[in-house]
Amino acid sequence: MEDFLKQLMGKQIDVSCGTSAVVRGDVVDVKDGILYLRDEEEKVAYVIVDRIAFIWEVTSEEPRAGFVH
Repeated sequence: MEDFLKQLMGKQIDVSCGTSAVVRGDVVDVKDGILYLRDEEEKVAYVIVDRIAFIWEVTSEEPRAGFVH
């Protein structure tokens, strides 16, 4: 999984860990089982790689998966 996530470096993705919450951000690093995502406000989210259930690559400013706008 870490090798796959490293291929997404610099891309914006949505990550779901199997709950209704989805985290969106640019992949800035993957190491030691942690995915580092930076959001539009420059905040960094730390996601445990082993907990990831789904990943979507963001291709536009589409609504986040799991949320209704």
